[in-house]
Amino acid sequence: MRIAFVGKGGSGKTTAAAMFSRLLAHRGHPVLAVDADINQNLGEALGARGPQPCPLGADLTWLKDHLRGDNPLVASADAMIKTTPPGPGSRMVGLDAHDEVLARCAATTPDGVRYLVTGEFDEADIGVSCYHSKTGAVELWLNHLLDGPGEYVVVDMTAGADAFASGLFTRFDLTVLVSEPTRRGVGVYHQYAAHAAGRGVALAVLGNKVDDDADVAYLREHAGDALLGWLTRSPWVRAAERGEPHPVAALEPANAAVLADVLAALDARSRDWAAYHRDTVEFHLRNARAWGDRATGVDLAAQVAPGFVPGAPVPA
Repeated sequence: MRIAFVGKGGSGKTTAAAMFSRLLAHRGHPVLAVDADINQNLGEALGARGPQPCPLGADLTWLKDHLRGDNPLVASADAMIKTTPPGPGSRMVGLDAHDEVLARCAATTPDGVRYLVTGEFDEADIGVSCYHSKTGAVELWLNHLLDGPGEYVVVDMTAGADAFASGLFTRFDLTVLVSEPTRRGVGVYHQYAAHAAGRGVALAVLGNKVDDDADVAYLREHAGDALLGWLTRSPWVRAAERGEPHPVAALEPANAAVLADVLAALDARSRDWAAYHRDTVEFHLRNARAWGDRATGVDLAAQVAPGFVPGAPVPA
């Protein structure tokens, strides 16, 4: 299952993503956390020590070559863009310990959470590229990921509604918008919900930094049935926000129960692989027409294999 944590900057989405990832690992579930935020703080919030792992998109040519495998519809890495769908011969990736992408790029925290990073926006990017050039590596990887039952991918997304600049927002079984009980917090929720309307996005709200019943009432007024629960202020959460995470077992029972509710909501989802792949193809064709064909000099629509569904037998 795949879950994304979104919200306005400073809402606590990185902390929530780290808390949820650590809870999964504490319960013995295979979990991979992905830092897809321009501010690369997830590793620290997870309690990681040492340098950041190799960014997923640091060697994009290698990643593209690896993923295209023997797909006859994709002639080279230069002909791949962030939305290129898998097809017959593509190399699908997974979350097992022997996966080559994870062996190359993932690190593991003391809690046993494996994590990937997109990489920071650095000096070479200033005035030249946008952060989507880095999150595009995550989108391409997710398009080729075959995650199995009981496996979890937790993605800390860019702030606000920036995810809608690509098809990345459709790659998740559940999207959790972390909102403070403020006008700006719920404003991002309304914006996100409006953009996601009609796209089949399962969107829930997780309140954060809640002090009293008035805060809860405010969130209920604006989020309605989408409100899944709320995290209260606590020493455990404050330590996590400072990058000094305490053991999961020390988390306040009320906050642990809220995270359990998030897990239950995620587990209640089911994935229609055919519908999922149709979204992949739709956004690939949109990008091909908008800029991809021109940038690559290739008819990218020809990369779509009719009838192909990830994980299903290849049509004869």
